[in-house]
Order: sequence, then C-alpha cells, then structure tokens
Amino acid sequence: MNTRTLLISSLIAGLGFLAAPVVTGSSAVAAPSLVKTLDRDSDRTLDLEEVKNAASAVFDRLDKDHEGALDRKELGSRIGGKEFSAADTDHDGSLTKDEYLALAEELFKKADANNEGTLDAKELRSKAGRALERLLR
Repeated sequence: MNTRTLLISSLIAGLGFLAAPVVTGSSAVAAPSLVKTLDRDSDRTLDLEEVKNAASAVFDRLDKDHEGALDRKELGSRIGGKEFSAADTDHDGSLTKDEYLALAEELFKKADANNEGTLDAKELRSKAGRALERLLR
C-alpha cells in the first residue's frame, strides 16, 4: 500500500466517528435491553408490576445476609445519598424491601412522562428512568 492510499484510508477510518450517533452514558444501550429483559407481556414497555417484580428480585439478591434490609454498602452506587435518605422513611440507615419497592414505584411514576402507566426505552433514558435502571441492575 502506498503512502497516499494509507493516508486516505487512515483519514476515512478516523472520520468514521462522525457518522456514529452521539451517546451519553450507557443508557442508550441499556434502556432497550432492560425493556427486553423485564418485559414479561412482550408489549415492548415496562409496567409497574414488571418493575416491582424486578426490584423485588434485585433486593433479594442484594440482601445476602437475609436481614430484610439493605444498608448503603449493600446498595453500592444504585442510590445516591439524597435518594437514600428520602427512601429511608423510618430513618434507621437501611432500606426495607417495602422502602426499596416504594422508591422503584416513585421513580417509575417520575419516568412515566406521558402517564400511560408504562415505560418505553425513551422514557427510561430520562433522569428518573436512568435512576430506576440503576435500582434494577
């Protein structure tokens, strides 16, 4: 391959990013994947029951000591400090399953911008939708 051909090939390869869509964070990929994973009725959306079932399963998985509550360490990066404080309604420094499910429901309702009672991939890319995704991973 001569120098000119190599230069042109490198330039074309280097400019390839201009044709790619701009993606912020991993939500562009995660949202459709989350819907596909949790969508039990195959309607390409998540309803509150599907979200709460998933949140319940996540809670059970994280509650390794089977105490029935998750502390900040067990939750990791799923919930920010302000969210945790607001969700911890009894102020005991941990979230019970009921508190965790209530947070999932609150985030679901915030993400449901059109108030249809379901979330699609686009709604899951909203701020509340991304917070809900973190809760469900």
